[in-house]
Amino acid sequence: MIGSLRGVLIDKDPEGEIVIEVSGVGYRVTVNPRTLADLSDTGADAFVHVHHHIREDDQHLYGFATLVERKCFESVIGAHGVGPALGMAVLATLPPEDLRHAVATEDVDALCLVPGVGKKTAQRMVLELKNRLELSPHLENDVSAAGQTNTTSLADVREALRQMGFGIEEVRLAVEGLEGEDTSAMLREALQRMAS
Repeated sequence: MIGSLRGVLIDKDPEGEIVIEVSGVGYRVTVNPRTLADLSDTGADAFVHVHHHIREDDQHLYGFATLVERKCFESVIGAHGVGPALGMAVLATLPPEDLRHAVATEDVDALCLVPGVGKKTAQRMVLELKNRLELSPHLENDVSAAGQTNTTSLADVREALRQMGFGIEEVRLAVEGLEGEDTSAMLREALQRMAS
């Protein structure tokens, strides 16, 4: 089982596949857009944490910039009906801290931002990931009345931004860290972030 790779980056495909040469062997590794952007240009040294996915008819390597990302990915694909492709999409949309916060506060709408995740899948993921992800006590305590109000307001802001035609990544960045109970004030702040 391969847990990490350190070598020379010999190919970097914008679609999310890299090739790292280690001791004369080139390993093809699928990475998410954030990890791809963090890697140096071809010819430079590279290091990725790896999840080695083995099935009867296939073996595939998935690479991550941090160990935390790899552990989150492994938790996500452990959920019923979630394969590696969807797991990569989840982490491309929601970095580990955002994913933990969405699960802890039962923010189903945050998971619905992931391409291919509908409301039912998101609800199931929230239930299953509560037991799988390492949630810190302060995150678990966020599931209070105030936390639920903030989650509802965030969902309303996300929906409003989507209705305005903004893309998934734009919406995610605009609402990251937004807090409050006044939906219109939160929406104004999100729009100001997008304008700057």
